[in-house]
Amino acid sequence: MSATPAFTTLVQPGPERPERWLAATGPLLHRAFDLTPGRTLLDAVAGPLAGMRGGVVHLTGGSFSPFAYVMPALSADPRFAAYYSETYRPAGETRLERASATFGERDGASFLHVHGTWIEPDGRRRAGHLLPAEVVVARPVRAEAWGTAGAAWRVEPDAETNFSLFTPAPLASGGTGCLLLKIQPNEEIHAAIEAAARAHRLTAARVRGIGSIVRPAFADGRVIPTIASEVLIRDGAVRPGPEGGLVAHLDIAVVDVAGDIHEGVLKRGTNPACITVELTLTPE
Repeated sequence: MSATPAFTTLVQPGPERPERWLAATGPLLHRAFDLTPGRTLLDAVAGPLAGMRGGVVHLTGGSFSPFAYVMPALSADPRFAAYYSETYRPAGETRLERASATFGERDGASFLHVHGTWIEPDGRRRAGHLLPAEVVVARPVRAEAWGTAGAAWRVEPDAETNFSLFTPAPLASGGTGCLLLKIQPNEEIHAAIEAAARAHRLTAARVRGIGSIVRPAFADGRVIPTIASEVLIRDGAVRPGPEGGLVAHLDIAVVDVAGDIHEGVLKRGTNPACITVELTLTPE
């Protein structure tokens, strides 16, 4: 008999995918650039990343106007275990603190999945899921990207969740240096990261990306009672542990269904993915 998980899980509407995490690798590409004002977030990022098929982009500083986003929400539709709020469009210029974006492809065109924190024109600090085709760069935003041309993030149907989600896809060029990792619902994210790193012979790596967690649990004892969430990894790594093996460390910002932001280091072993977790691992 299997042991009872030390965390809360969320029943998904579809059949459980046999693979509980999926990964693809390719040679590492690294780029740094400023986003051009007047362009949508999607276009401003996609242009400088021509040739990169999958990766992660860190965004800091600058501002946007117009700005559009959604927050996590409970689902009233049985086809989904969790969903999104209405779309918010604050009037004026919104200042970015930081954001992380999965960069890949949807229907053959560039696409972004973006979570971030920002300051709205009324001075309130908010967090959530940016709509990259509607957000326009007002003042230059600094971007840094890690990715590969040897594997792709592709938006594909996910029967387990009933969403179309970024999924790693290996390409013919192969190679190593950049690992794209998708974690399925209810899998403990530290354990999945450690397992993927072992499988791909990474002894130490930086972990960057976004996702959602059921009832995020922090190392300081806080447990956030939210089923739906939007998570941004502020600092992440997987390294050899003091007793052997690999240990993942994740410092995050997460917004709950009430719009409250919670930040800190997650407790290892107690944080299951909600809908998905999209990560890019690069060797240290």
